[in-house]
Order: sequence, then structure tokens, then C-alpha cells
Amino acid sequence: MKNRVPILIALILVVCVVVPSFASGKADTTPAKKQVTILFMPGVADPFYFTMEKGMKAKAQELGVNLIVAEYPKSWGPEAQVPILEATIQKGGIDGLLIAPTSVDALKAPLKKIYDKGIEIITVDTYIGDGDYSKSGTDYGFPLAYIGSDNELGGKQIAEHMAKMLGEKGKVFVEATNPDVSSVQGRVKGFTAGIAQFPNMKLVGVEWCMDVQQTAMNQTLAALQKDKDIVGIFGVNVFSAQGAAQAVVNAGLSGAVKIALWDATQTNIESLKKGTVDLVLAQKPAEIGSLGVEWMYKYLTQKVQVPKKVIPGFEFFTRENVDDPKMQQFIYQ
Repeated sequence: MKNRVPILIALILVVCVVVPSFASGKADTTPAKKQVTILFMPGVADPFYFTMEKGMKAKAQELGVNLIVAEYPKSWGPEAQVPILEATIQKGGIDGLLIAPTSVDALKAPLKKIYDKGIEIITVDTYIGDGDYSKSGTDYGFPLAYIGSDNELGGKQIAEHMAKMLGEKGKVFVEATNPDVSSVQGRVKGFTAGIAQFPNMKLVGVEWCMDVQQTAMNQTLAALQKDKDIVGIFGVNVFSAQGAAQAVVNAGLSGAVKIALWDATQTNIESLKKGTVDLVLAQKPAEIGSLGVEWMYKYLTQKVQVPKKVIPGFEFFTRENVDDPKMQQFIYQ
């Protein structure tokens, strides 16, 4: 009997330990919170998207998001972007997609296919359709939101700045990139409308370089040779802007031809400092990227309603403010 007492006590102690562990088993069986995985599909390898990626990475680190950055397309267009996008999606594990569509039409079907897999989509910088995802009855209303600049407004404001620089008179020319890209369409439309406000100004041509800087330079040189009365040029994105600026330098017309450029790359800012460029519009790619990650995370984790359009502003660099310490944050890195 004496030998059984210690055994009984031991059994009682075991039961006392085991039963509470089952009773509190609720905490032990709760599944770990799944980490959100977001894919960033840029439009092309350029400073604008590199800067956007940095903004995404900073916000992803803050929120504990697993951010995957797809291979950067070496050229602009669906033929370069879509194969990379589809191959990356095929690997699986993606909860949300942040993408800069390289065509308003050609990306509709590939993105709808991805959406039908249960992957949420936000378009950044560019959009599909007309960018109004609140419309019903369209074939492009499935993305959560568009996050990017008001390109039409920016184009209009550049026209107004240029008119002021030119005394509201003279011929102007636009070096653009791709007519099937939403952002470019908006910039050209806004600039055209802006110039139309001034009766003594005339837009004499728009050329499309398809995002090739050398082509932009050649087209701008040809335009300057064809019409020697051109006194102002607007370059609408990174490569078209840098090509147009180089053309004016090569033609020996720096100062005589006013140049307004879209995108605050280090090259464009240096050109402004040297006096070969007169105005540079800076978008806010890091902010666009940060907002993309933040809104996608909020939707995936909390089902927060995402605004259909989120529009960060932009800044204008001039020779007067280009060295202002407060403006340095807007230069693309």
C-alpha cells in the first residue's frame, strides 16, 4: 500500500498538468498569421520605377509584407512585360499585384486572368481602360484602384509654364513615347489643351519614340530642322525627355529653345543646373509605391475599402529652386 501512494500522487500530478494544457489548447491550435505576399511588376527598367520600388520596399518592411519584385522588362510594351508577369505569377503564392500596365488595352485580358485566380490588383503609374474602375459594365473594372499622377493636369500645367517662359507666343513640339500608354495619353492631352488656351501659340507636332532615347533625339533633331521656328519642346517621360534635351544641345540651340521635361531623373536635374533645360516636373514614385503597398495590405488584411483613385501630387523644378534642400527628396534615385 505504501508503494502505491507515490504512484497515485504521480498520476494525479500528470492529470493536473495535462488537463489544463488541453483546456487552454485554444491558443496552441490557433494558426499563425499568414504573411501577405505582394508582387511588383514594373513597366520598364528606368529611374522612375527604381525609385518606386524603393518606396514599396520601405513600406513593406514597415508592415511585414513579403514584397517580390519581378524582373524589369528591358523595353516598354506588352510583348516584354506580359511573359515576365505570367511566369512570375505561375510560381504561385501571390496575394496581391501592383503593376504598371504597358498598354491600356493589351493588358486587360492577362490581368483579368490573374484576377480570376484570386489575386487582387492595383495599377500604379499607368492603368487599363480609361482608369475609372468604378464604372460598371466594362471589361476593365476589376482592379481595386489606380495610384498615380494626374497626368492630364501635369501636361496642362507644363503648357502654362512654357507659355509663360515664351511670352505666350511661338511654336512648340512634343516628344512622346507610346500612344497606347495611359500616362502618356494624359500628358499629351493636357499639354495640347493647355497650349490651346494661348491664341499666339501653336503645337506643330507630336512624335513617338517608343521609349527609346536615341529615337527621341533623332525625332527632335528632325523636327528642329523641319521647322526652325520651334521655340519650345516638351519631353513627356524619362527617355523621350532625355533624348529631346540632347537633341537641342546637339543642334546648338540651348537657351534659344525652351525645354520642359517630365520626370526628375538625375540626368534631367543636371541638365537643368547646366542651363540646357528650363523646367522639370517631378512625380512622386516613392510615394506611389508606398501607397500601393499600404492600400493593398489594408485590403488583404482588413478588407478596408480602397479609393478607386489615389493621386499624389507633383513638384516643379526650376533654376531658382533646383538647389533647395527641400526639393532634393523629389529627385529620382
